[in-house]
Amino acid sequence: MRVRSLAVLSIAAVAALLLAGCSAAGAPAASPSASGDLCAAAAAPGTASDAVTTSGDIGTAPTVTFTAPLAVTAVQRTVDVVGTGPAIKAGDYVQYGLTQVAADTGTVAGSVGYGNAPIEPVQVAVGSGIDQAFGCATVGSRIVVTQPGAQSNPPRVLVIDVLGITTGDSWCAPADTTVPFPSVAFDASGAPTITIPANTTPPTAVALETLTPGNGDVVQPGDNVTVNYTGVKWSDGSVFDSSWAKGDPATFPTSGVIAGFRRALEGQKVGSTELVVIPPVCGYGPAGQSGNTSPLAGETLVFVVNIISTAPNTQQ
Repeated sequence: MRVRSLAVLSIAAVAALLLAGCSAAGAPAASPSASGDLCAAAAAPGTASDAVTTSGDIGTAPTVTFTAPLAVTAVQRTVDVVGTGPAIKAGDYVQYGLTQVAADTGTVAGSVGYGNAPIEPVQVAVGSGIDQAFGCATVGSRIVVTQPGAQSNPPRVLVIDVLGITTGDSWCAPADTTVPFPSVAFDASGAPTITIPANTTPPTAVALETLTPGNGDVVQPGDNVTVNYTGVKWSDGSVFDSSWAKGDPATFPTSGVIAGFRRALEGQKVGSTELVVIPPVCGYGPAGQSGNTSPLAGETLVFVVNIISTAPNTQQ
């Protein structure tokens, strides 16, 4: 299994701007957690973040004003507009807009997440780094974050609009579909051949079908699982990865794979064989999105996965 590839969550490079500089210099990275106090994780306001003003409607790229150069020596966070929607909880996926401004010149580097420049929602977890920016902000909020320079990155001001929330339990949850499922045939060794239905538009949500029910332990969130799998592209039916072909089952934590693949594992029983269809947003992200260089970007993926074993992940 290409663990490195499947472990990469397809978050736009712009989300990395939120991560970069949000952790204390020299501090070890904490393991992200879907529980904990996001309000306490938020960076404190300071002189730099309080000096930034914004104007414009939430949901549109703001006008950002401050006296340049702005002295930015630490990550600071000021909630410029308090929204009236629900608050972010640990593990939620947040839809947001982001504007980046150079702190030394006041020059706008760009805005994404608005209008024709959508980006993928990002999961906000305690210890992820971006928890310092989002905290437990409410939908409709506008947040100003200042980041000091690091390596080749100059100091910057980020203005974030919190546009919507999807709970972790609901994100990429399997949904009913009227689209025909791919067909699967198994050879004598149990390896599958997956055939995509001809002239069919793929489903827009994760679709899951149990091909063979198991009777073993139930896979719990974050478990280490051992599986056999084959993955094909809906677009042309080509196999892009297969542990069956390699003759070597793969072992990994369910928390380390793309969201759609995780949905085919957690809650299922050992011994089951699952067919899962994964749209790009729950896989490797849209094609052409800034910073997304995965060869599987924009692809709807189809996996057949047989769950061999599961065990608690003691490293969480």
